[in-house]
Amino acid sequence: MSGKERISGVDTAWLRMDRPGNLMMIVGVMMFDDPLPLDRLRQVVEDRLCAHRRFRQRAIVDATGAWWQDDPAFDLDFHVKPVALPHPAGQRELQNLVADLAVTPLDATRPLWQFLLVEKCGAGSALVARIHHCIADGIALMGVLLAMTDASPRVSARAHGREQPASAAPDPWQGMFAPVGEALAGALRLSGKFWEKYWELVFNPQQAFDYARVAGAVGLELAHLLMLPDDSPTRFKGTPGTVKRVAWSTPMPLAEIKALGKALGCSINDVLLCSIAGALRGYLADKGDAVDGVEIRAMVPVNLREAGDTASLGNRFGLVETVLPAGIANPLERLFEVKRRMESKKKSLQAPVTFGMLWALGLMPRMVQQQVLDVLARKATAVMTNVPGPQVPLWLAGARLRQLMFWVPQTGDICLGVSILSYDGGVQIGLISDRALVPDPQDIVGRFQPEFERMLYRVLLEPWGEPQTAARAASPAPARHRRAPRKSPRARKPAPEP
Repeated sequence: MSGKERISGVDTAWLRMDRPGNLMMIVGVMMFDDPLPLDRLRQVVEDRLCAHRRFRQRAIVDATGAWWQDDPAFDLDFHVKPVALPHPAGQRELQNLVADLAVTPLDATRPLWQFLLVEKCGAGSALVARIHHCIADGIALMGVLLAMTDASPRVSARAHGREQPASAAPDPWQGMFAPVGEALAGALRLSGKFWEKYWELVFNPQQAFDYARVAGAVGLELAHLLMLPDDSPTRFKGTPGTVKRVAWSTPMPLAEIKALGKALGCSINDVLLCSIAGALRGYLADKGDAVDGVEIRAMVPVNLREAGDTASLGNRFGLVETVLPAGIANPLERLFEVKRRMESKKKSLQAPVTFGMLWALGLMPRMVQQQVLDVLARKATAVMTNVPGPQVPLWLAGARLRQLMFWVPQTGDICLGVSILSYDGGVQIGLISDRALVPDPQDIVGRFQPEFERMLYRVLLEPWGEPQTAARAASPAPARHRRAPRKSPRARKPAPEP
């Protein structure tokens, strides 16, 4: 099959979003304990990644729209190639390479992806992946990349020679109604209902009242997004240039984060966001900037895929704005404020609303799309993602995957990208920044674990006289109320000897 397939509205929006300072590429890096042979890597990519037809297609934009078209000159050697770093190549050299590749455009005349293998990096190898966001979102790409791995050093032959069928071109009427349908379906699921409720609404006119209620809520969410006030002006905001800096933290034990969250009645995500807010606060404070009351708004992608749907490509997510209370010094008080804010987002319709908006913008002139997205980008400081990875070790082409990290692109004039990823019992953060604004992102990610430890020490070492509650932990009572309660004579009586 060599005909054209129309690119969906939302994927078209991502295709047209490239700017010199912010390219719409998802950039990832995988680090291996052992050398990764180039020939074996190419074989795995050919057998598994290229089994998805999308990775052998170009994105074509013409007067009639945007299309996927088979690349008649597809050359795997162009997409999977070696790259050398100065010896001895370590983490700093690898970070510099990733930063350079993040601002190097992909070849628009070829399929929009590339793997660059650093065959000698530390004691093993490293693989840098660059995939344009118009191909798929982070959840889908994580599924595709993990399908290239194995649970043991032995390389399996799965997917060898098997062609993945391409998605059929959408019906034109379906294309018109898809934004409404997807947005409504996602909204109902986010508010605690099921997909069946959506289909009941479509086929049962008596439920028009429910439709009007949801439609009204969607309108309110859209108005809320467009009327958001700007967050605090910090050194993180500015006009992005074409030089980036990249850093990632060492993995922290996921079990410890789970345990602390459970002890305080908070989610893992709450604990991670609080640690990131504290790291950003500490960085600003050390630069001599004012930090009290600082609020840092991040646009957070929210997955709108059905459970288990990680194989289909394309973008199926919306965006939710989250404001990190970096101005709160007390780590536990900050944690419970993060929890309160995240709880308030559970019934938000922002994710399906922004998904529908992106789809609609992809069908509009590029200038209109750029103007609308610029309005939203000016209200945020960062793009922040949290993708759970596998909790068991994996091998790629026979080499053990030790650590991986990725960064999603920033839109408009957003200059800061924060990624959270868990793998093999650990969790880490990665940060990409504009060099002119944050030339030393390692200074931020290096504060991530100490901020978590501040929360942990506060819980373990505070001399509470009685079992602490969430409110007590967040807002310690004055000293006169924190004395240990007086014990009755019976309480002071020693226990009888055995």
